[in-house]
Amino acid sequence: FHSGEREEKCIIEDVPSDTLVIGNYKVQRWDIHKQDFLESAPGLGMFVTVTTPSAEVLLSKLYGPQGTFSFTSYLSGEHIICLQSNSTRFVAFAGSKLRIHLDIRVGEHFLDESLVQAKDKVNEVNFRLEHLIEQIHHISKEQNYEREREEKFRKTSEETNSNILWWAIVQTLILISIGIWQIKSLRDFFISKKLV
Repeated sequence: FHSGEREEKCIIEDVPSDTLVIGNYKVQRWDIHKQDFLESAPGLGMFVTVTTPSAEVLLSKLYGPQGTFSFTSYLSGEHIICLQSNSTRFVAFAGSKLRIHLDIRVGEHFLDESLVQAKDKVNEVNFRLEHLIEQIHHISKEQNYEREREEKFRKTSEETNSNILWWAIVQTLILISIGIWQIKSLRDFFISKKLV
C-alpha cells in the first residue's frame, strides 16, 4: 500500500488467543528525479504499534526501513496493527510518498529445512510429526475461536429478534389503545352534539 511520509496506516487482523503473528515489511521512498520508488529507504524507519481488542498496546517499537515484527496474542479478537514512518520533517514539508510492502502471517510455524536435513530419517519423521501436531493444535484453536464468534453472533441475533417481537407487540397495543380512545372520543363528541 502507499502512504504519506508522516501518515499512519492501520490494518485490522482478527486473531485467536495464544497465536503467533509475524509481520514482514519493506519501505520504499518515491524519488522525484527518477520518477520511481527507490529500492530501499535509507535513514527511514517505521514505528510499529499493535493494539489488542481491549485497547492495550501489545507492541510499540521502532524498526528500520525493512524488518520483521512478531507478537503473540493473549486475547482473541481484532488486533490493530499500525505503521508510521519516523520522518523528522514537518507535516507541511513531508510530502514524499512511501510504498510499504507488508506480509502478515497468522499462526504459521515454519520448518527449518537445514535442521531436517542434518538429522537422520527417524529424527526427521519425528520432527515432521511434531510440526504436524503443532499445526493441528493451531487449526483446532482457530476452529474454537470461530465457534465462539458464531455463538456470540447467534446470541446477538436471537436477542435482536426477541426485541423486535416485543416492539411489535407494544406497537400493536399502542395502536389498539389509540383506536379505542378515538372511538370513545368520537362517540362522546357525537353524544354531546346530540347527533346520535
